[in-house]
Amino acid sequence: MIRLDDVSHRYEIGAEKIHALKQVTLHVAPGEQVAVVGPSGCGKSTLFHIVGGMMTAWQGKVQIDGKQLQHLNDHERSDVRNQTIGFVFQLFHLLPYYTAAQNVELPLVIHGVDPKERRQRAHEVLDLVGLADRIDHKPFQLSGGEMQRVSIARAMINRPKLLLADEPTGNLDRKASDAVTQLLLEMSREQGMTLLVTTHQETVMKQFPRKIHLDKGEVVDETRR
Repeated sequence: MIRLDDVSHRYEIGAEKIHALKQVTLHVAPGEQVAVVGPSGCGKSTLFHIVGGMMTAWQGKVQIDGKQLQHLNDHERSDVRNQTIGFVFQLFHLLPYYTAAQNVELPLVIHGVDPKERRQRAHEVLDLVGLADRIDHKPFQLSGGEMQRVSIARAMINRPKLLLADEPTGNLDRKASDAVTQLLLEMSREQGMTLLVTTHQETVMKQFPRKIHLDKGEVVDETRR
């Protein structure tokens, strides 16, 4: 599902050149659950954005679901994001005056899906994440953990093959963090969906069967259980 070969990225701050990633090689099979871990500034988010097709200024080869991203134009990369990948971020990015269901429906609105089908599919995924009784609640009526569940439901609405989550529990307390992590892992197992999560939290990384350790833009260790 994910194949990175000798991927590097650097950016400049004045005269200084910062190496965000250095010749990273990473292969993730369909259905795998992988945590990319390391301290702040180690390159986790850069890796996330490259895998998600949101960056172009990198060197090396990146293949997602059989497609070589370096050979695609902006429109083609957008198609990969829309058709193959679901995204979850540390910040929930929910529209404050929309209900949970309306927030979840948004990707389908963009694709012109019929309103009745949108509503039905939004109800289905909100039920999957345990929010069947919060469908008509707005974000200010939800807890942090519930808002993140809404964002997960929104990421799942297009039935992606790959779910990318960048520090998805960074704004949650321990109890909500554990619940959201377990939800992501369960949905990955039940739907055969590849899951790649970036995190610096020890309690989150412990729950993953495979961990890739980054430091200063390089893969320094890999552990499995």
